[in-house]
Amino acid sequence: MIAQILVPMDDSEMAQQALKYTLENHPDAEITVLHVVGGPSPLGGAATALALADDIEAAAEERAEKVFDDARELAAEYDAEITTEVQLGHPARAVLNRAGDFDAVVLGTHGGSLADRLVVGNVAQKVFRNSPVPVIIAR
Repeated sequence: MIAQILVPMDDSEMAQQALKYTLENHPDAEITVLHVVGGPSPLGGAATALALADDIEAAAEERAEKVFDDARELAAEYDAEITTEVQLGHPARAVLNRAGDFDAVVLGTHGGSLADRLVVGNVAQKVFRNSPVPVIIAR
């Protein structure tokens, strides 16, 4: 039985689909929504602004709040509660670091911008290949 599920989410439609799948198919599971805020990178962008923040953790929490608000709204439609967690760093690595504490990971096929997918790689693929627990890819 799958009792604890990790659902990594960004602000993509596919991440919403992953949470929806989880809520529909595992209504009794404890669901943790994980949002990973990218750390500083040589490509700059949003990560640079995060790195320049006085309180990086507070800035990461602020960036995650929209994702969490959307996730809570979706969970409320299923009369479910979720736990939320923010981590800093590379998304696939952060998910894999947390996966062992759960019975399964449910994630969307892809997320983020095209540039993120090309440069960072496909997070779903990396998690699927390296997870210590079963991974469900929702479309």
